[in-house]
Amino acid sequence: MRIHFIAIGGAAMHNLAIALHTKGYQITGSDDAIFDPSKSRLEAKGLLPEAFGWFPEKITEELDAIILGMHAKSDNPELLKAKEIGVKIYSYPEFLYEQSKNKTRVVIGGSHGKTTITSMILHVLNYHDIEVDYMVGAQLEGFDNMVHLTEENDFIVLEGDEYLSSPIDMRPKFHLYHPNIALLSGIAWDHINVFPTYENYIEQFSIFVDSIVNGGIVVYNEEDEEVKRVVEHSENPIRKNAYQTPEYTVEDGETLIDTPEGPLPIEVFGKHNLSNLSGAKWVCQHMGVDETDFYEAITTFKGASKRMEKIAKNADSIAFKDFAHSPSKVKATTMAVKEQYPNKKLVACLELHTYSSLNADFLKEYKGALDMADEAVVFFSPEAVKIKRLDEVTVEQIEAAFDNKRLKVYTNPVEFKQYLFSSTISNTALLLMSSGNYGGLNFNEVSDLF
Repeated sequence: MRIHFIAIGGAAMHNLAIALHTKGYQITGSDDAIFDPSKSRLEAKGLLPEAFGWFPEKITEELDAIILGMHAKSDNPELLKAKEIGVKIYSYPEFLYEQSKNKTRVVIGGSHGKTTITSMILHVLNYHDIEVDYMVGAQLEGFDNMVHLTEENDFIVLEGDEYLSSPIDMRPKFHLYHPNIALLSGIAWDHINVFPTYENYIEQFSIFVDSIVNGGIVVYNEEDEEVKRVVEHSENPIRKNAYQTPEYTVEDGETLIDTPEGPLPIEVFGKHNLSNLSGAKWVCQHMGVDETDFYEAITTFKGASKRMEKIAKNADSIAFKDFAHSPSKVKATTMAVKEQYPNKKLVACLELHTYSSLNADFLKEYKGALDMADEAVVFFSPEAVKIKRLDEVTVEQIEAAFDNKRLKVYTNPVEFKQYLFSSTISNTALLLMSSGNYGGLNFNEVSDLF
């Protein structure tokens, strides 16, 4: 099968390209810019385009399909050529469905926790040598690629993103998978640039639950009131399996969860991660992994990349970086670190980087998000606000939105780095939350503080 990728350099797109190449498909692609790690990974497989840019002459009737990435525009020259000559065009999720429509599809959805839950499930299955197809949004220890597709595996595990499918398909990705087994972890308004009202955002999750195949299963977090309402109001003829946060204790910086065999020490921590673990356990059980085998495997799970990732440690202090950026994630992550290290000073730094977090109307959602921190810091770049063509955001607006008297706000990356590297790190838990890099911070240098 001959497939051409428009915008092959994206995190998801290049992984799918590599997966299909591994499967034996003939793959080509284009992009106007490709950066590492995508660039070096594509190059290693012989899939890196010879030149950057868009080349309509690459689009011929000999192609079996086009896969269109979100990075491309609706007037992309290659896309227009594909439409003109009638080549079949798929979005990323559409093609994944085509590859898995004869498999049992397991889809993990939710505003937060979906990458971690998907990673937990894959870790447990890998630990017990259970082969499945998958797509996950983070690089995992023990896995070469973020996408794996075969003809023979019975199951596919998919991280179900609610963001849009492609520039010409405005449906959320997770609407297209039609799961046999689904999980819904939590709902908290996000992607305000796409879903301008809270009600509109919630509706996407109702559609997701209704898209589960007849007789399927939804595993859901009943501690999240919005999730509970969405699932319980659905009239879809499916089984509904609620889960809750397990009982646990924290002793000397170690979390132990209660199991039928007694307290079990685990590597991850925080109420939100233990809730994720509970959901992952139920999904694994529906996939044939019994409870005892789940617990045996999960003790070795260290977390997904950039999710509560330990980046430095010494005798009395520790540092983490985390992908948290939405208000609910920021609050949960900050609380988790404080609970795990109650006797350490918690320095929590947050970069406002996404469209939603830099939207003046959305900022009020951050009220109280950093209240558990002993020292709370927010960084944002006024230049990023301009690039995203958003209304100006001021330091005063940030201070009012967070409503935290201890809050420090930085807009200059040099000044933020000076603050960070002039801090005295003693009996401290440092938490760096961002989907960016604070205007150029090298996270590896943070270890120099310890």
